[in-house]
Amino acid sequence: MTNKDILKITINLVIIYLVGGFILTSVYSKTSPVIYKKAEEEKQKALKNMMPEADEIHAEKDWLWHPHEKHGEYYEARHGGEAVGYIVRSFGKGYSGYIDTLVSVDKNFVIQKIDVLHHTETPGLGDEIQLDYFKDQFKGKTVEQMKVEKVETDKYIQAITGATISTRAVAEDAVKNGILLLKQKFEKQG
Repeated sequence: MTNKDILKITINLVIIYLVGGFILTSVYSKTSPVIYKKAEEEKQKALKNMMPEADEIHAEKDWLWHPHEKHGEYYEARHGGEAVGYIVRSFGKGYSGYIDTLVSVDKNFVIQKIDVLHHTETPGLGDEIQLDYFKDQFKGKTVEQMKVEKVETDKYIQAITGATISTRAVAEDAVKNGILLLKQKFEKQG
């Protein structure tokens, strides 16, 4: 192979890379706004589902919180202009990765509902954190009740058999810390 052949191959590869890069950039510039808009619509739908009695849900932009170096958020839910509760996005460190949760509480910080937005827990074990039987046990509980028990309990959170780490990540990490941060914020304001 001569230097001339090597130069031809190099020029052809550079042209292919440039054309490919241009195509990828074009596709990204067209799809990125659509993806962003769809994500925002899904987020608003999830927030409305967390507190259906609210007619307005406002993001609090001045509040920065980074649980496990992730971007946590909180929202104030209002009905008729008056606050009826809060929704906090929090993260817990599970067995296989971080568990992204939403937690809604009333003005007294009593849990109304939780939802698991994303997780990478083990299928058939830890992924039970997204099932209704698990999430329903949080309703009506306070931050003091965010303790995982391995035995049957109504007072605290019952662990999923074989998935205690995932259960603790949701109850004792994501939910508990999210509510504690909300309480601290409003105690400072009060």
